[in-house]
Amino acid sequence: MKLRAPAFALLLSASVLCTNSLSFGDEWKPRHDLVSHTGVMNLTEPPPPSEVFFSGPASPGEPGWLDGLKRWRNDRIKLLRFTGSEYDRADLQWTQHIFSQVQLLIWDRSLYDPEKGEYTVDKFLSETETRMGPIDAVLIWHVYPNLGIDDRNQFDMLRDLPGGIAGVRGMVEKFHSRGVKVFFPFLIWDTGTRNEGAASSTTMAQLLKDVNADGINFDTLESVPPGFREASDAIGHPLALEPQFQPRDASLAWTNLSWNDWVTWEGKQYPFIPMVSKNKWMEPRHTVNITDRFTRDKTDSLQHAFFNGQGYATLENLWGFWYENNPHDAEALLRFTRIERAMADYLLSDAWEPHAPVLQAGVFASRFPRSSGTLWTMVNRNEYDVSGAELEIASQPGMHYYDLWHGKELTPVIANGKATLSFSLEGLGYGAVLATPAKAEKEEKPDESLQNLLSYMAERSKRPLASYTREWNAVPQTLVEIPATTTVQSAPEGMVHIPEGDFDFKVSGIEIEGGNDPGADVQYPWEDIPRRFHRHRIHVHSFYIDRTPVTNAEFSKFLNTTHYHPKDDHNFLRAWKNGRYPEGWDNKPVTWVSIEDARAYAAWSHKRLPHEWEWQYAAQSTDGRPYPWGNDWNAQALPPVDSGSTMHPPADVTAFPKGASPFGVLDLVGNVSQWTDEYRDPHTRAAIVRGGAAYQPSGSLWYFPQTYRLDEHQKYLLMSPGHDRAGTVGFRCVADAP
Repeated sequence: MKLRAPAFALLLSASVLCTNSLSFGDEWKPRHDLVSHTGVMNLTEPPPPSEVFFSGPASPGEPGWLDGLKRWRNDRIKLLRFTGSEYDRADLQWTQHIFSQVQLLIWDRSLYDPEKGEYTVDKFLSETETRMGPIDAVLIWHVYPNLGIDDRNQFDMLRDLPGGIAGVRGMVEKFHSRGVKVFFPFLIWDTGTRNEGAASSTTMAQLLKDVNADGINFDTLESVPPGFREASDAIGHPLALEPQFQPRDASLAWTNLSWNDWVTWEGKQYPFIPMVSKNKWMEPRHTVNITDRFTRDKTDSLQHAFFNGQGYATLENLWGFWYENNPHDAEALLRFTRIERAMADYLLSDAWEPHAPVLQAGVFASRFPRSSGTLWTMVNRNEYDVSGAELEIASQPGMHYYDLWHGKELTPVIANGKATLSFSLEGLGYGAVLATPAKAEKEEKPDESLQNLLSYMAERSKRPLASYTREWNAVPQTLVEIPATTTVQSAPEGMVHIPEGDFDFKVSGIEIEGGNDPGADVQYPWEDIPRRFHRHRIHVHSFYIDRTPVTNAEFSKFLNTTHYHPKDDHNFLRAWKNGRYPEGWDNKPVTWVSIEDARAYAAWSHKRLPHEWEWQYAAQSTDGRPYPWGNDWNAQALPPVDSGSTMHPPADVTAFPKGASPFGVLDLVGNVSQWTDEYRDPHTRAAIVRGGAAYQPSGSLWYFPQTYRLDEHQKYLLMSPGHDRAGTVGFRCVADAP
């Protein structure tokens, strides 16, 4: 696309805005509480409400309300020199039919089977579409919260997905075969990891062409730099551009769709009177997929989506814990997106009238007229059912009226040139009415597509929406068993004896999002549900633990003896060359090993990985100290923080003797993180890694959080051994004592 000269100043301001958003302080603040173990969040508020939508009229038929919206639109079009030509493009018109989009984490167990080494797209679609109806698009999320575990950038994390570029392309094609468009995210805040050495817009466009993806989702951005539009067009692979917030500047011209939590600022709630999307009002062909992630009852956001004739973005796997739509919300989404998909052309009407006249209090409607008829999308904001006369419209001869929600034709009452339509809407429910003329004289049946919709909705609506439960439950997790070793009578070489004792095991997760909701972090065997904060008095049996993490030299002995080679060998010992570790790395901790690799080494050495509470007991003893060496911070007890864009090698495991625990265990914190326990639920695998690494990329709190405190742990999401291996994660082993 060649950008027009008159818009240059506006584009420049948009580019400046995007450049500023690279700074640490300009990241988005979500509705749900964030958590930072440092106590510093450094986030600003999202766009104010008045910049995203209009409030509805204070009372039905408020004089001048709709005229005010029209004046605003005319002024805005002139200000932005908006033409809408990008929305005329045939190659991007599919964006106007995205009514159900799902953000799908690559760590969700419905997407990939590590045992078979294959993507399971059909499994994901079957599980999801059974509950929520057909999906129009997926956002394959492969970055946060694991991005920043080492110096791989967001593009590297895509290249590292199972099967590499070819494997990802195959996965995308499976979605395409089911009629689903595929997006990948771009994170403008990823500035602290490896420098790609090329413009992000160029790199992203080429990568998505290579995997045949359809669009880019821009995390935290409301304004997309024009370079992304130009870059994808230049290589002949036009991508849909989807900012997280609704664009408020000239970038509306080249961002055909967007998604947003409409109420994300603290203390705000959806009003009773539905709000109106400014972007939809200015350009009806701009698709906004509304979402409301950390909310257990999504009625407000779902009703606002349908009232505005917009789609919905579903986020259920919230970076490692399952926040499923309750059955009531899933069914509502299934039904109204079915109507939207069938009536898509009406929803593009440039004569859209939000808050069209209705007859019942607490019921609100949007009117979408076309030459072929008129569609009304309706929501009942009352908590009780409303029935009887609902709409009164000008009577026209030859018109047929259909209650799309219940799948039946309506018989109007004609009087004084008006047609009155009567039907029912459930409390906090939905309705849709279509008025359309018969296509031929004496034709009594609607066309086939409309007939199919009516038949489907008639059958579906036999069960009231209210009969579906709104109950939400967190998903329980299970701890992956670690079999005991053969008991060892005396300390093996290189190991330290840890005596049995009663231990006050106190630890909390440092995930950035999720607050204190049930389901966040992990569930220990003695707990009934996953939660962020944990405390339990436990009796720890005597064991031996490696004095230091396993070194490169020790791991090399294992390889030479067993000839071990993992089935999924991507990134295996990535820092080594030709099967040998670099010179001088004998005493450095081995990294780029998966939890499966670590278990294989442990089994060979007649040991096992430690349970997390064993690791913490060996590091902390019984006095609750926050650091292995004591209560006060000591910078001489661990390596200095490495915050460059290129990761430095780990320190030798014996380089910081001042960091020893009361039992004499070394290199527990601040060099490399260490594998301990694994937890699973139907959607997520995750490991607890302990100790924290020296590498901490700068520039964003959204990177994988590190902690050196003994009362905090890190939850690392697992997908496949090749993707899980990291340059900052090693391990140490334990053996059971009598």
